[in-house]
Amino acid sequence: MILTAFLLLVVMLVLSLPVAVVLAMTGYILSENYAFFPMTGAAGELAWNSSADFILIAAPMFIMMGELMHRSGVSGRLFDALTPWFSRLPGRLMHTNIAASAVFAATSGSSIATAATIGTVAIPNMDAGGYNRPLFLGSIAAGGTLGILIPPSINMIIYAVLTDTSVADLYAAGFIPGFVLAMLFSGIVLALVLWRPHWGGHRLEGGSLWPARLRGLPQLVPPLALFAIVVGSIYAGVATPTEAAALGLIATVGLVALNGRLSVPVLLAAFEGTVRTTCMIMLIVIAAFFLNFVMVSIGLVQAITDAVLNLGWPPLGMLLAIICFYLLLGCFMETLSMMIATTPIIVPVVVGLGYSPVWWGVVFVILIEAALITPPVGMNLYVVQAVRKGAGDFSDLFKGSAPFLAAMLAMIGLLLLFPQFALWLPTIVNPKPGG
Repeated sequence: MILTAFLLLVVMLVLSLPVAVVLAMTGYILSENYAFFPMTGAAGELAWNSSADFILIAAPMFIMMGELMHRSGVSGRLFDALTPWFSRLPGRLMHTNIAASAVFAATSGSSIATAATIGTVAIPNMDAGGYNRPLFLGSIAAGGTLGILIPPSINMIIYAVLTDTSVADLYAAGFIPGFVLAMLFSGIVLALVLWRPHWGGHRLEGGSLWPARLRGLPQLVPPLALFAIVVGSIYAGVATPTEAAALGLIATVGLVALNGRLSVPVLLAAFEGTVRTTCMIMLIVIAAFFLNFVMVSIGLVQAITDAVLNLGWPPLGMLLAIICFYLLLGCFMETLSMMIATTPIIVPVVVGLGYSPVWWGVVFVILIEAALITPPVGMNLYVVQAVRKGAGDFSDLFKGSAPFLAAMLAMIGLLLLFPQFALWLPTIVNPKPGG
């Protein structure tokens, strides 16, 4: 039964079928061959129940926040405001790329939106500044991945729904690792530029930067205010995550209007982008719920959990094997699909090994981040190349992203050694964190 399910998934993915079709067909075939009665009769109710979950309403609102921020010009002003703060550091604009990505991530919840937005602003400065192309592009692609780790995060919402984990706990757990990872990215840039000074672009000579820094401070207020509205309202106890997403969207619309960019074409483009992304996510979610229902009903999830636990490996060894599995899988599978397809199977195993589902949620998101910059399917690499309009060798992105992948592995190592990096803040904001 385990082998049949595995082969079905692998064969259909190799055939390049849409992931929602793969999940639904796998569930159907397993139901027809192993269930005591047909499970397809429950498909309609499952589709309704999975898509009617209140917390999932937050996803399209966070997506639309990112769409509106991308089109409002806020990202350009954010980038300009941060640039003077890093102008004396070797590798100047690459640090700005990472810092701007971290701040923008705190409002968008999407890695692809973050990479596209920051890339659009930063790439025109790459050659003019004399930067090493691979490293500069890698800083944009890797910085974009912070969009799903620093709250609010769409992927964490989906993980919470699939595992019945608290979104508030996941957001709190991702906060410290998210900003530590951003600092690791910046540290990687600094180390490489000190090693190869000509990679860091032209040095900025003379003059005080404080007037420019102070002039730019007001431009940092809007994204930080959005972050405070969304995340602050959750932990202040005045809003659920879904209500906080609605507040954030209202504030984003107001911000776009204040910037004079609120127009019918902008709204229509944002609506279209939101609907496209939401439909893709929800179709996969519904198919994954059906597959999970079938697997639980026929005892497949329990069989996999028992088989793994009966190997007799120590918990750490088993966890490292799961991490290696995801690093390999991320090379060949789209990240959202990988998350939805494997979470119902892997999380019971991880919990059975004695690990917190909240802690694993953070490690899992970092593994998904790694997949976003891992060739040949790393989506952020393609996004940055698209923003670059194909002007250069695609292999530049492979080379430039590799050091940042090492930083992600180092962050996972820190979480393995010091789980409180992820678990300390949830215990502060919520004395009884979920998981």
